[in-house]
Amino acid sequence: MKLDFTRWLPAIATTPPYRKTVLSVAGVAAIGGLALGPSAVAAPLTSTPHAGAVAAIDLATGKTRAAGTPESGLTTGAWQTGSVRSESAKPTRDDLIPHGSEGAQSRVPLDDAQTDNARTIIETAKKTGVGERGAVIGIATSLQESKLYNLGHLGIYNDHDSQGLFQQRPSSGWGTIDQITDPEYSSTAFFEALKNVGGWRDLPLTAAAQTVQVSAYPYAYAQWEEQAADIVHQLW
Repeated sequence: MKLDFTRWLPAIATTPPYRKTVLSVAGVAAIGGLALGPSAVAAPLTSTPHAGAVAAIDLATGKTRAAGTPESGLTTGAWQTGSVRSESAKPTRDDLIPHGSEGAQSRVPLDDAQTDNARTIIETAKKTGVGERGAVIGIATSLQESKLYNLGHLGIYNDHDSQGLFQQRPSSGWGTIDQITDPEYSSTAFFEALKNVGGWRDLPLTAAAQTVQVSAYPYAYAQWEEQAADIVHQLW
């Protein structure tokens, strides 16, 4: 099993012609809850990212955070308590979280790479017809599986052959390595599988995600529902 998301070493980013950025990390201690991993209890919930995780992500992406930088609605959910921005074309909270969120919620700050990946998931949700609720499920799933990073192979810490935004496995029929590390392809594959889940729109988020992912952490997806809704609301 993979451990906590705290001991990142430098990543290598590559950008092939089909518009993807894959983070290959040598010496990662885990993200937790990766699809088809060994049986284990649900990953611990955190209201704020561990300091080691923040430093590690910064190191992996070459980003330097300014102290005291204000967070956007993507992280804080400020839109839910009032916003000056026009909401006319945006989905409502009832559209995004129709059944209410379950349990304690986790949040992480998003950098440009994560935000770009979230945009791709949302655009793919529109193209595949799963709409805003599907987008929330997709983003919550990716937040749990990879923290919205397009991960390459993690060496000895990799969970079987899982890679990409959704930690999909070539050996389980999700596609080739090049395909599952292409954000648009992996998002499409996730949503097409979601559409095959009977009554997925009426299921709790964690049940819908788990039916697609078959994860060792079946209840861990629920902790990201609020932030996923915030992201979809802001980027829709």
